Amino acid sequence: GIAGLLLMIVTLLLTSLAVVKEKEIGTLEQLIVSPIKPYQMILGKLIPFTILGMVAVIIVITAMRIIFNIPVRGSIFLLFGSSFFYVLSLLGFGLFVSTVSKTQQQAMMIAIFAVMMPMVFLSGFTFPVENMPKVIQIFTYIIPLKYYMIIIRGIVLKGIGIAELWQEILIMFGMGVVILSLSILRFKKRLE
Repeated sequence: GIAGLLLMIVTLLLTSLAVVKEKEIGTLEQLIVSPIKPYQMILGKLIPFTILGMVAVIIVITAMRIIFNIPVRGSIFLLFGSSFFYVLSLLGFGLFVSTVSKTQQQAMMIAIFAVMMPMVFLSGFTFPVENMPKVIQIFTYIIPLKYYMIIIRGIVLKGIGIAELWQEILIMFGMGVVILSLSILRFKKRLE
């Protein structure tokens, strides 16, 4: 579960803060008038945080194995692939937060209180989803961290594979694509 939280901090917070910082110091306007296309600028903002997120996964898995002596019982490649899909959704949330924020402080507050806290409390990380009221359980279906927690626990602790986890992986991939696409469209609209 800590891997999901670390990925959230690295990708969500840093993405939202980096883009807002560009707005604050005025370099975003310089990028807009430069000859690069909007998709190139968006990729330039998202690729470094994707790499940072995947490095965080490697560090967590290494620490888990060496410090805590917890082996990964399932496929490490499936774990990395799932982590990439989870990072997609977090990058989308980070980009979205950056489009609605005017300052870095505002971006941090929105990211923490409007995105991270609901994800932590509704994902099953803090409280089991089964013990939540039925009304609250409905909201857990839109939380990417919930699916990532199911996947990472299944791969690391139980050693199960894609045959058992394909639905969660597909849902998380779909959520990542939708969230990232909507955020990119909103970001492009803000650029124009």
